[in-house]
Amino acid sequence: YFPSPTGKVRWLIVNGLLSLEMKMNRTYQVAGHRFMLWGDKLCKAVEGIAGFRPFESQDGEVLFAFMEDTAVPVMGNVEYTFGYEDVRGFFGRTVKGFMLKLEPSGGDALYLWCTDGGNEVRICGNLSARLYRFALWVGYGLMTLPYGTIAVHSSCIVYRDRAVLFLGESGTGKSTHTRLWREHVEGAFLLNDDSPVLRVEDDVVRVYGSPWSGKTPCYRQECYKLEACVRLSQAPYNRITRLSVLQAYGAVHPSCPPEFAYDNGLYDHVSRCVDKLLQAVPFYHLACLPDREAARLACRTIFKDTI
Repeated sequence: YFPSPTGKVRWLIVNGLLSLEMKMNRTYQVAGHRFMLWGDKLCKAVEGIAGFRPFESQDGEVLFAFMEDTAVPVMGNVEYTFGYEDVRGFFGRTVKGFMLKLEPSGGDALYLWCTDGGNEVRICGNLSARLYRFALWVGYGLMTLPYGTIAVHSSCIVYRDRAVLFLGESGTGKSTHTRLWREHVEGAFLLNDDSPVLRVEDDVVRVYGSPWSGKTPCYRQECYKLEACVRLSQAPYNRITRLSVLQAYGAVHPSCPPEFAYDNGLYDHVSRCVDKLLQAVPFYHLACLPDREAARLACRTIFKDTI
């Protein structure tokens, strides 16, 4: 089969004759990349996931599609294992491409896989919101990484039409710090609180809102040029310093998708994105208290503001 130009139907060749197969579909656009969910189950399940509605897109050319399937391939090589809540995750290779398995305790698993060089991501199994949301994030990342696009674990503030990423491990205080900007820096607002998407376009790094924003419901279909990246750490004082290129690499690398760090091909794409990022914007380290002055210090340093 192959999708129609409008994406509403797909043509099937059956016994040498063309026929039509009608399926429910939804089209979304994130960071300029349009993709489709194809199939009744996938489309109905996404209705229960907060954040996707603002990214719905009209019919048009799609870069890739998520498809329902039942023939789950074998994961021959597990490259990365992880866990969140009571879910065990496995990311690795099949004979033809990449595969993700999400296995909740006491429940059915969700499987996602794709073929190298293909434009379809197959999904089968448990479409509960917490599994399906994460699977769509991984599938989107696999399909868009070759186009200079990468999701970064961070909280993103916008001020004066420029974006700033705040980096750090979970619990460092990223959400607290961006809240302080909103409270004490007039005009600042949140773009995304967990997984904004970076895209390198003509050597310019832009930040896009995404349907993946962690526990904070902030889903903006907006885009801004990146002004700076700030690595946060907790301290009994407020101090900000400019990082060297090597230090900046160490600051951003842990915030890139860990699933993609164990495959040479995927990591080549990650490295190119990070290299462009390091060339495009300054990096800082902010050791800080969770207070008003920490936000204003960062703002003054990055924007040369007099607040």
